[in-house]
Amino acid sequence: MAEEIQKNIDADLQLDFIKGLIEIPPKPEMGDYAFPCFQLAKNLKKSPNIIAQELKDKIKRNYFEKVEDKGPYVNFFVDKGTFTKDVLTNVLEQGDKYGSSSVGRDKNIVVEYSSPNIAKPFHVGHLFSTSIGNSLYKMMSFEGYNCTRINHLGDWGTQFGKLIVAYKKWCNVHELHKNPIKELLRIYVKFHEEAEKDPDLNEEGRLHFKRLEDGCSEEVELWKKFKELSLREFKKVYTLLGVDFDSYAGESFYTDKMDAVIDEIDKKGLLVESNGAKVVMLDKYNMPPCIVKKSDGATIYATRDLAAAIYRKKTYNFSKCIYVVGMDQSLHFRQVFTTLKLMGKDWADSCIHAGFGLVRFADKKLSTRKGDVIFLEDLLNKSVQRTLEIINEKNPNLENKLQVAQKVGIGAVIFTYLKNNRERDIVFDWNEMLSFEGETGPYVQYSYARGKSILRKAGNITGTVDYSKLKSKEEFELAKVLNNFRDSILNAIDKLEPFIVTRYVINAAKAFNKFYNAHNIINVEDKDVKLARLQLVRATCQVLKNGLNILGIDVVEKM
Repeated sequence: MAEEIQKNIDADLQLDFIKGLIEIPPKPEMGDYAFPCFQLAKNLKKSPNIIAQELKDKIKRNYFEKVEDKGPYVNFFVDKGTFTKDVLTNVLEQGDKYGSSSVGRDKNIVVEYSSPNIAKPFHVGHLFSTSIGNSLYKMMSFEGYNCTRINHLGDWGTQFGKLIVAYKKWCNVHELHKNPIKELLRIYVKFHEEAEKDPDLNEEGRLHFKRLEDGCSEEVELWKKFKELSLREFKKVYTLLGVDFDSYAGESFYTDKMDAVIDEIDKKGLLVESNGAKVVMLDKYNMPPCIVKKSDGATIYATRDLAAAIYRKKTYNFSKCIYVVGMDQSLHFRQVFTTLKLMGKDWADSCIHAGFGLVRFADKKLSTRKGDVIFLEDLLNKSVQRTLEIINEKNPNLENKLQVAQKVGIGAVIFTYLKNNRERDIVFDWNEMLSFEGETGPYVQYSYARGKSILRKAGNITGTVDYSKLKSKEEFELAKVLNNFRDSILNAIDKLEPFIVTRYVINAAKAFNKFYNAHNIINVEDKDVKLARLQLVRATCQVLKNGLNILGIDVVEKM
């Protein structure tokens, strides 16, 4: 359609521009697609109504049942048989690659996400960053971008001096190796409790961190031990989620790269002393100063993020560097990106903070709590267990129940994080999250499994498919939804919003279930109708699978 408009318009318009203007009318009787002519009026020096009328007269009818001009719009009624045939043929021929493209070819993208703190729990908040970042990585890779996944571990800072003190005084070594994160959290909490009684402990912690910075062997060995044990535990969770990274270069990786950055800032005349600290003044940008070096000479997050951005540009030559970090860090990233720009790094405009909201629970009694922390592994295991209970109740004879429960339970949690705009807070509701009805992960996974069940029952039916048999409103509407898959991905990438794909798979599942409830698929006398409908089911399953996969969610063949 866009190509047909491009050929018949008296203006030099890019195909992507035309595609961006095409709309879906609010009512089916107004057409399947509409092209508004407002933006062409100035270029063509004609009214939108006249442009619409002239364009309508030039459009060839071989692909359309009807083309109308309605005021400033050209409305297209596509030939349903031809359209459906083209869509389903594309889906089934391209298979797992349907919806992909090469739009990202030769473009390097860095995505920083997850980034838990060493020696601290991998909690439910970390899954917000992890699920968004993993989904962005998957959808961008799907569209041809060369993506690098970075886990910017929180593995440096004065807290490690405190942890070393706590380890030497209170650590249970047996518990440390049995359950590292919980033991490290216990002694870290104890340090702060004891420091309230004895403030000298804080000074002792600072001393040990200074020794760590200076490379003293005892502190370095303990730090390495904490990091190794923590990563071992984190990777258990990443395995459950099916998440991986290309780099685990955390804050410590940049300790030997910060002096050069500070020197560069100084040479640019940007470094100012303020209350003993070294800062970059950002008053004219309505921001507080970006602190580069504290009054005691220590560096902070900003220094490390400046060094990291410069290193990543040199190493990966990114066209975009995306930071999937909570909304509470918005000011920090504005300060860092502005400082980079003042340093003459024009590529700073390619650094993007993709922020997200908070995680809350409607019923805390249903969550495993350790102090004020809800461990992510506990949450995932609880979701799997609850899903298994539902399966035992509804389908106790299901094969591979535990495997299905794991995919559905973990998928339900991920789906909850990706269901809405990433800046919105999440409120967990177990009943809603694990429901097989409504806008949930299990609902979409069940729709896929239902489709696969239909195909298994139908068996191997062969013959030439007559797509003109797919004439009903439900069949055509489902084909239209399937046709929009790639556009939903490209829109999600443009806005850095995985929820656009999440909403898409919900709508695809709804359209499929409307079709399923309105029409007999297997027990129909006309073999041609049966064969065409089975192709529609097969194509729907493929698109649901592709959509869930780029969200980081597995499908199940039976439920």
